[in-house]
Amino acid sequence: MTATAPSAAGSRVGPVPVVQLNNVSVRFGRAVALHEISATVEDNIDAGEFITIIGPSGCGKSTLLNLIAGLLEPTSGRILVKGEPIDGPGRDRGMIFQQYSSFPNRTVMGNVLFGLEINKHEMNLNWSERHDRAMELIRQVGLEGHETKYPSMLSGGQQQRVAIARTLALEPKILLMDEPFSALDEPMRLEMQELIVELWNRIKPTIFCVTHSVSEAVYLGDRVWIMTKSPGQLAYCIRDCIPPSPGIPPLVAQERPDFKNAVRVVTEAFRRVAQGEVVPGASGGQGSHEVGHL
Repeated sequence: MTATAPSAAGSRVGPVPVVQLNNVSVRFGRAVALHEISATVEDNIDAGEFITIIGPSGCGKSTLLNLIAGLLEPTSGRILVKGEPIDGPGRDRGMIFQQYSSFPNRTVMGNVLFGLEINKHEMNLNWSERHDRAMELIRQVGLEGHETKYPSMLSGGQQQRVAIARTLALEPKILLMDEPFSALDEPMRLEMQELIVELWNRIKPTIFCVTHSVSEAVYLGDRVWIMTKSPGQLAYCIRDCIPPSPGIPPLVAQERPDFKNAVRVVTEAFRRVAQGEVVPGASGGQGSHEVGHL
């Protein structure tokens, strides 16, 4: 059952948002990384949203993910996950980093089992259930037959598959991805894009993914956040023109007119942000694309 938020009078008024950012700012000494970011990601019953985040280098994209992950506290403002303040990292939020993060002394199976072993009592899973879940995820990410290999024996793409399987094993409601495919060659990157969209469509978490590629942002996301130059703010939320991608290979999607139009819209918005033409929250002629409609 989806949780609902009580009104002031005590009646239920709707689902509690998955994530709420309320005037969140982050400062490191005198440097302001994020400035008064506010946004709401609703709880959809059928599937979580896939939000891709782009913006100029140094605008605080990774900082935003770290806040939601509970790895960093805001200097001011607050962040709620399912209506509750974040109190450090939690099993409900999984993180996949740009750097390959597998444990070098554990096999593929050992890596995927790691979180399940730590949380076995909380998740009430016996050894057989943990092993079966890990094996199923290894199959889903295309690593069946590699269970006994160590990370040093795997390619970069395979190591990211291990990280994805290890993270999904805990069934997080929120998946955070920080440029997870940037170190891969183009064919492998396209393959991993298709894989993560397939897994998202099947498992249905809410996903936040930072990327520097407009095409990747359009293919992966069902909405795109564009952040301003530092100090980072949300300038645009582009959603209406983003075409669905489940079941469509990236190279096929990229040739479709609706995909090309979405890339054009996002690129133009990014250009305006990069040139300082956008004041966050102001009316810039983009209608429902503006961040005020988050």
